[in-house]
Amino acid sequence: MGRVDFWDDPNAPAPNSLVPSVTAVVVRDDTLLLIHRVDNDRWALPGGAIELGESSIQAAVRETSEETGIDIEVQGLVGVYTDPRHVMRYDDGEVRQQFSLCFRADPVGGSPRPQPSETRAVRWVALDRLADLDIHPSMRTRIEDGLAWRPGTAAKII
Repeated sequence: MGRVDFWDDPNAPAPNSLVPSVTAVVVRDDTLLLIHRVDNDRWALPGGAIELGESSIQAAVRETSEETGIDIEVQGLVGVYTDPRHVMRYDDGEVRQQFSLCFRADPVGGSPRPQPSETRAVRWVALDRLADLDIHPSMRTRIEDGLAWRPGTAAKII
């Protein structure tokens, strides 16, 4: 299913759904774990919807493993991203308002492998190469906040 992201666009469609989701900023040495998404053809942090019966941390661990093959241990909450100026329109007519909890995590196992239905590629990207990639502005914000995050830091709320 395709997806179009709208950011601060007065012509964006009105949202008709709100789905709590998670993303994970996973850093190893001077690299960041990223996925190349199938639905919008952009690079992003691994993540997805929180399923019934699981916590947000469980969702971050599950989604990262499913999308990347990498197992993680969550270290803390980077931020809560609920900016109504960011909406995503899907092919099925859903228009979702952003609602994402972003976590900082460490890799603890696994090997990078894409999930063909969601990810074209999985890469450990050098931090100094992030500017070269097509990454949505709201995802760049989470990446920047996640890279700046340190234990004990208060979560950012947008």
